[in-house]
Amino acid sequence: MIPESTRKFIDSLIDYYISEAASYKQLAKTYYDEVEDVNANAFGIIVGCVYSGFLQAYQNQKLKPSLEDTQEFTRMIKLRAAQIKRNILDAKV
Repeated sequence: MIPESTRKFIDSLIDYYISEAASYKQLAKTYYDEVEDVNANAFGIIVGCVYSGFLQAYQNQKLKPSLEDTQEFTRMIKLRAAQIKRNILDAKV
């Protein structure tokens, strides 16, 4: 199970990346020729950034996330996926 402090950190990362959705959508547009769905690309970039933060939080504690921790992380993302997508779609770039 993900420690409470790490859960809060992940939630704050998700909040941050949601608030910066326009920036990540702009970044995704850079790769339009390779990946034509800018919104899906932006979603992938955001989830990748949050996942990187999740792994870094464990590494800072000299721990490795277990399979259960990774599954819980995935559930956290799925619970917020609609909000992430909505902010990407609403982003004006």
